[in-house]
Amino acid sequence: MKMEEKEFFGRTLSAAEQGFLHSSEGRMIRILYEMNAPKAMFREHSVENTIVFFGSARTPSLDVAQNNLRELEEEKKSADSTDLQQKIRRAQNELKMSRYYEAAADLAEKLTLWSLDIVQQEKHFYICSGGGPGIMEAANRGADRAGGHSIGFNINLPFEQDPNTYQTDQVSFEFHYFFVRKFWFAYLAKALVVFPGGFGTLDELFEMLTLMQTGKMVKPMPVVLFGKEFWDEILNFDALVKWGLVSEKDLKLFRIYDDVDEAFDYIKTSIINNFL
Repeated sequence: MKMEEKEFFGRTLSAAEQGFLHSSEGRMIRILYEMNAPKAMFREHSVENTIVFFGSARTPSLDVAQNNLRELEEEKKSADSTDLQQKIRRAQNELKMSRYYEAAADLAEKLTLWSLDIVQQEKHFYICSGGGPGIMEAANRGADRAGGHSIGFNINLPFEQDPNTYQTDQVSFEFHYFFVRKFWFAYLAKALVVFPGGFGTLDELFEMLTLMQTGKMVKPMPVVLFGKEFWDEILNFDALVKWGLVSEKDLKLFRIYDDVDEAFDYIKTSIINNFL
């Protein structure tokens, strides 16, 4: 969903007015639009609670990863090269990572099925992702597989962020500003699940943890880091305590899981205790 460029308050804008809306002087208008338009959209559709999924846009599904590796191995039979070997190694790593795509889809499906059993619509919990490919697609796909609606908070980027086809258009939104997008991730969230990812995923995770650590986010919220092998290798949380940079209690802000059923039970129980 983008700001309408040609009409404003029911009339057609002139070229000069359109130019102003896209100028540096019009930035505050664009920011206010992105702050308020999602609020009206969610009010219209009675969306009050989300379960947010973060993770890499580069993680493929199992089928895609298997097909990519199979094609490269077939190609290797007729011709081999250093470049092809590198592609095969990347494809093998993508196949390893694809298990997180499948886990994200399965967890989103289980959470959506559970939420759909809640009688009051205003108490439903909607899967919410960044709306793009990879883990984001998996989350929306799992909700769709369960027959539920889900949210995509897309971001306008020059690469790798085309909206996936599984999000529900009526409750999804495309942002220009990262910081407004982060606000909406945090504002409705009642649980957070973070799968392996790069700079963007780590940025989103640590912003949420910082809000919780500093008391800026006062609501209780379960945070799941999925994939123990990945998180143990990438982030040494114990070293932060050792160096006195965080407190021991700060490590209780999140839990690390490897099993979809265990993560589901923890999230469901926390939401019931905190919000139902």
